[in-house]
Amino acid sequence: MGAMPREPEAFAETVATMLKRLQPEYAVDFIGPRELVVNGRRLDLENLFRMVNHEPTRGTEIVEHYLEQLFAGDALQLMSMSLDFARPRIMPRIQPEGIFQHLSREQVAHIPYVNDTVVVFVTDLPHMTVSITTEQLVRWRLCIDEVEEIARKNLNTYAPELEVQLVESKEGGRAAILSQHDGYDAARLLLEGLYDRLAPQLGGNFYVATPARDMFVGFSCGPDPFVRRLRDRVEHDFKRLPYPICSDFFLVTRDGVCGTKEESSAQGEAA
Repeated sequence: MGAMPREPEAFAETVATMLKRLQPEYAVDFIGPRELVVNGRRLDLENLFRMVNHEPTRGTEIVEHYLEQLFAGDALQLMSMSLDFARPRIMPRIQPEGIFQHLSREQVAHIPYVNDTVVVFVTDLPHMTVSITTEQLVRWRLCIDEVEEIARKNLNTYAPELEVQLVESKEGGRAAILSQHDGYDAARLLLEGLYDRLAPQLGGNFYVATPARDMFVGFSCGPDPFVRRLRDRVEHDFKRLPYPICSDFFLVTRDGVCGTKEESSAQGEAA
């Protein structure tokens, strides 16, 4: 349908114009090269900018679809959904700690994870996902441990017939790629039985890379040239892909998942 401007400031101005056309009653203000204020709320355009750069020939189409989904329906109505409606749709997502530069930590339902990440919880709807707030947990009379249990159970059954692509590298290492493209590829690091499923193919303990939301690569802990090559690729993908998560590896063992980021070593393990 057409390309979007490549310059961040021009990109944001174009998005603002498109949003005003889509929602003429909204107050839309341009405040920076990659951010708008919509009805008094900050809208970060970083992920949208990356999505468009990833497929530049579909730029206008991607932005229009993003805005339509983001502002479809009544947000207050979504906030008031019942637990009975939400329960089978509650899902986990791994996010970088950096999300709290733009969101209130106290208002987002989440648990700390390793490698400077957190697990947040969303309600998965047909055309969008809605973050679960701490206010909703209070209204549903759920504690954070209970919502985590629900989310992990739903993740286990979300796509029960997962296809794993196994690849053997020229250096001798092995990789297992999960690629459902359903928004939960990286979150499958949280799957029950992940170690038992992949360890036999990857030689015991293994690494997982989740540079972005839609990427999951499990791979053997050696040989070193293979691991170094993957590290370079993961760092590249982390910088260019939409919804970036982490450029560090996760170590999956029989006892749980550990972070490899040095600052995360004191956090221990996450089951």
